Amino acid sequence: MSITLPSINLIAVAPLIVLVIFAFLALLSDLFVLRGKTALGGHLSLLGVIAASLFSFILWGIEDLTFQRMIILDRFSIFFNLLFLLSAALTILISYNYLKDQEMDYGEYYVLLLIATLGMMIMSAGTDLITIFLGLELMSISFYILAGFRRTRARSLEAALKYFLLGAFATGFLLYGIALIYGASGTTNLQGIVEFLKAQESPVNPVMLIGCGLLIVGFGFKVAVIPFHQWTPDVYEGAPTPITAFMSVGVKAAGFAALLRVLLIALGDLEPNWSGILWVIAVITMIVGNIVAIAQDNIKRMLAYSSIAQTAYVLVGFISGGELGMISVVFYLAIYTLMNIGAFSVVTMLEKKGEENLLIPGYVGVGFKHPLLGLAMAVFMFSLAGIPPTAGFIGKFYIFSAAVKSDYIGLAVIGVLCSVISAYYYLRVLVVMYMREPEGEVTPRNRSAAASLSITITAIGVLVLGIIPSSILELVRQAVRALI
Repeated sequence: MSITLPSINLIAVAPLIVLVIFAFLALLSDLFVLRGKTALGGHLSLLGVIAASLFSFILWGIEDLTFQRMIILDRFSIFFNLLFLLSAALTILISYNYLKDQEMDYGEYYVLLLIATLGMMIMSAGTDLITIFLGLELMSISFYILAGFRRTRARSLEAALKYFLLGAFATGFLLYGIALIYGASGTTNLQGIVEFLKAQESPVNPVMLIGCGLLIVGFGFKVAVIPFHQWTPDVYEGAPTPITAFMSVGVKAAGFAALLRVLLIALGDLEPNWSGILWVIAVITMIVGNIVAIAQDNIKRMLAYSSIAQTAYVLVGFISGGELGMISVVFYLAIYTLMNIGAFSVVTMLEKKGEENLLIPGYVGVGFKHPLLGLAMAVFMFSLAGIPPTAGFIGKFYIFSAAVKSDYIGLAVIGVLCSVISAYYYLRVLVVMYMREPEGEVTPRNRSAAASLSITITAIGVLVLGIIPSSILELVRQAVRALI
């Protein structure tokens, strides 16, 4: 009996392999350094992210389907690889001093960060529901641990427990959905599902529809849409701030990357059945997310509800469909990564040890005492609110334009009105920073060149993409066309 091994192109997964190697190196480095000296692990992790990014750049334009048609190398997966790696690099930069200051400098922090990034990359490259699920769980389990990384803080442990329990619950829905789709189509391969639906005289298969609905529930939890958002405010508040930053952009981008492949491509023939559900979810998420954010005094909770509302804007582009809709989704995820990590970077620099400076009134006078930090925060708040000439305005313009072009005019109008509402709580931060007399000394504790570099990169990126969006739009267009 002869055994034939399937041919595997390791070049197609080179960025993933590089990340795994450096994760092991970071883990081993922890054995040879004293507790509290995690800089080596951080340097190795940052080097691994840079190396994986270089491999991704080299592979741009190459297409390959490998691992028994379960992993694909195309411009779409590479673009998201670069987005995840950028998020990881910025998170590492703001983590150096933060870990020491908060007395949580354990070497496994950076290892888990790389493994979470690996899971995201698998999700964006997966062409099989099983592969996507494995990537999602690899990412999720890492974040369950990272959310509770401040082991001495009850709030952090509570955040980890809530995230784990609700995440496990959502995983059940996702797995059950995959099982039903497999039962109906006989395959978990996305291309196989496409062929099955095209072969049907009528795409309305009850088992397939139920499976599709359960997938929406599972992914809805990961991207934090209402009513699957309950974990978001508590986990964002309790998790270490750099992890909150990474979670708010990385998990969302990975979830939508998978959703684009699964819903718009594999289950595209069922769009008339799921688009109405997503329309309702998007509207409720926009309205509730923005209104509840107004009442928040804790800046991390405010940004958590803001993140929920931002997800709804991405859903608007997703529902719009077509090439323009998908371009608007991918482009908005890219700029959201910059402006949200930038905002959390400022929060990290101002956070105090023990008694955290997380209440918005605690930012009084920051704009005067630390003008550059205040200016950067202003850029991020303006961008999140969608005010020109920032990237946030361009991103929302593309999303609402895609909705209008696809005759979702009502959805676009609701989105614009909700965006106007959001300006209140974003600009409130700036009012506190610039228009109130300073009360006491507000001194950044997380002073470091690395954190400053993260803020500088994100602020410049938000401004450049707001003025010259074409610098990245062509890459986004190529990525979306590769998916189509």
